[in-house]
Amino acid sequence: MGGVVVRVASAADLLEVPAVEAAADELFRERGVLDLPAAAPAALRAGAWRVLVVGRPVVGFAVLERVDGEVHLEQLSVHPSAMRQGVGRALLEATVSMAWVVGARRVTLLTYADVPWNAPWYARHGWQVTDDLGPELRALAEHEVELGLTRHGRRVAMARPVQPRSV
Repeated sequence: MGGVVVRVASAADLLEVPAVEAAADELFRERGVLDLPAAAPAALRAGAWRVLVVGRPVVGFAVLERVDGEVHLEQLSVHPSAMRQGVGRALLEATVSMAWVVGARRVTLLTYADVPWNAPWYARHGWQVTDDLGPELRALAEHEVELGLTRHGRRVAMARPVQPRSV
């Protein structure tokens, strides 16, 4: 994973994030999912608690929120041209590190249970399906139902504990 540098997004980086999201969403189109919500505008991402990015130009990003006092991975996308190069893994590790810094117990996310690059991929990186949803995370999951995301497959909540770093 050497050479993959994760940084907090600048305003210029945020302008590049929608194109990465749109390119990554093409993988869903190949699975017949043709009606995902459009990529979020840069201004919306600017309102996130943190946005982490990789590359110049940006080839991957993670949008982090604070939900129920924990860190929530709202979205992780990697441009197809940069997949399988450690970008996603580096973003996950940076997310967990950031959660540790702010004293979170865990990192949560909502994802598709059966899409290979969703829940199975997160599980390989230490996330586990959980029913331990606080009120804010439960509201996010219900909002996904309202948006119609569940018509494309079963959605699950996952969490990864934030382990204290060894000194």
